[in-house]
Amino acid sequence: MKMPPLLKRTLAQREATLTLVILVMVVSMTFASPYFASWLNAESILLGMTVEGMITIGMVILLVSGGLDLSVGSTVALGGVATGLLLTAGVPVPLAIGLGLSVCAMVGLVNGVLIAFFDINPFIGTLGMLLVVRGIVLIISGGQSVLNLPESFTAIGQSKLFGLQFPIIFLLVLTLVWDVVMRNSRFMRQSYYVGANEKAARVNGINVELVKVLNYVIISVLAGAAGIFFAARLGTAAVTVGTGIEMKVITAAIIGGASLSGGTGTIIGAFLGALFMGILSNSLNLLGIDIYWQNFITGVTLILAILAGGARPNWLRRKAAA
Repeated sequence: MKMPPLLKRTLAQREATLTLVILVMVVSMTFASPYFASWLNAESILLGMTVEGMITIGMVILLVSGGLDLSVGSTVALGGVATGLLLTAGVPVPLAIGLGLSVCAMVGLVNGVLIAFFDINPFIGTLGMLLVVRGIVLIISGGQSVLNLPESFTAIGQSKLFGLQFPIIFLLVLTLVWDVVMRNSRFMRQSYYVGANEKAARVNGINVELVKVLNYVIISVLAGAAGIFFAARLGTAAVTVGTGIEMKVITAAIIGGASLSGGTGTIIGAFLGALFMGILSNSLNLLGIDIYWQNFITGVTLILAILAGGARPNWLRRKAAA
């Protein structure tokens, strides 16, 4: 039986396929666990994915332009700890948040300058920055979490609007805004050209260095915002938060349709990828799967996502080239 053309085109869209997979997961888990299909669990999934979701948006923007950032986990901790220390020093909440985000933006600026102007490999450069920023977090905090944050700050992470906690609403708004920007902004569309063919983008008058630096700043600010919201939720800015989150974010971004080769990816795909990872983690917990197996399953999911993204064996590439 031949597939109708409209259905075939729809399924060719990564977002549509991922949405279908998510729906199958939801239906399957509804039968597998009596606790899955409840508003409390749904809110838990959404709230649990807010940190990774915010960073995944930035990671997709960066991957589209051919970049990569392994320092986002440390930047999450920096955003929360820097803001927390400012708050305990008596700095007003809006100013403390603004300064905390500015510090995180500096991390992205350094990453961007090193990669765009000094041709440092993004993997190596941001891996080094991961260690540098984590070290800074431990130094400025004395290795201790920042406790007893003021209620005027924690309200940002704990208050509700329309029955949803603020971090969830912020993530949904962020997704919609950045999706519109990436689809319609002339400047942000340049990221696709840079990621697809940097030399051609340069020949066509695109300021490649500016695009790269700005994208690294964007992801660092989003990582910092995620750290601030997380600290507000818990009422504590932990120095260990964000450890290992970069792999989960990259996995979510690739599942959502982004490519390590650059040039492809959407913000809606980023959100769906983060949602998929959130549902997967929640489902494994409800099914009582051991944490070691959860890491194994996450790794397998990443490999399958890369294969689904168009990876082909060497012999097949050689045959096509011939």
